[in-house]
Amino acid sequence: MKEIKIIKNRSDIGAGTRGSDMGIDAIEIAAINKGSNYFDRFYFEDVITENESIYNKVNNSFAKRIENVLNQCTRLSNHVKINLQENKFPIVLSGDHSSALGTISGIKAANPDKNLGVIWIDAHGDLHSPYTSPSGNIHGMPLAAAINDDNLDCQINNVDPETVKLWEMMKIIGTNDTKISPDNLVFFGVRDTEEPEDKQIEKHGIKNYKVAEVRHRGLTTCVNEALENLKNCDILYISFDVDALDCDMISYGTGTPVPKGFDPQEVITIINQLLESKKVACIEFVEVNPLLDNKGNKMAETAFDVLEDITKTIEENYAIINKKTKEVV
Repeated sequence: MKEIKIIKNRSDIGAGTRGSDMGIDAIEIAAINKGSNYFDRFYFEDVITENESIYNKVNNSFAKRIENVLNQCTRLSNHVKINLQENKFPIVLSGDHSSALGTISGIKAANPDKNLGVIWIDAHGDLHSPYTSPSGNIHGMPLAAAINDDNLDCQINNVDPETVKLWEMMKIIGTNDTKISPDNLVFFGVRDTEEPEDKQIEKHGIKNYKVAEVRHRGLTTCVNEALENLKNCDILYISFDVDALDCDMISYGTGTPVPKGFDPQEVITIINQLLESKKVACIEFVEVNPLLDNKGNKMAETAFDVLEDITKTIEENYAIINKKTKEVV
């Protein structure tokens, strides 16, 4: 039997806009206002952060605060690894999406001999490297590090040796092995990419189930197809960036909102169907930014609705025991 563990990673140093470090608290407030005892039901861990580094002079302009992001991802990797080794089911709540590299690294470190698949529910591809990034914000780079591909054919930045060294260290967090094969990466909802990312997607043949395709072909059909394409994977990781949601429909409470995204029920259905495969080892929610929300706390409220619903599916499919109540689900 497994136990759900909430891992709270209040870090936003990989983003270009402050505020996603407050996203976890905003989700908890949403739960309280809904009258839910969700966050009383599960044990949790807080990951130590380096958010004060946001005020430091930026020396690595093509990978901003990379030394601090490296530290943060390493800490998160250790939390995820230990919980998986203890047979827990980690639900990671993070600030910015650079954290995904830490989570992926932790999953791989706990399962070095298993084939890891990644389902990336996001408006963005996050396939940049310091060599291609137009912003230098590392929340746009976690998958490049995870697949160990710098995309040098599209290089636009002359990266200094210190940044190169730190970037190479990012790739070996938890284990020296490449974390995932591009063949084992599937996108849902990606619709805002730059040319270097488009070339990566084309080069590696990464399948992107865009919103229009999902609605045209049917959600169940697309998710089943994704699972079939990942059938050689022993375990799966789901990364949910709330900017996969339609910002015009929900709110602009995220750092890089993009219109024409999924509605909340579509995301819930995608995640729940993936969970029913019983291969999912870890789920992560990222990029809720209450400072940018134009509708009060709407994005966090929506994220909590998704979290609450998919947690029921986790409990139903993964033999969860809630140790706080000693109730076997």
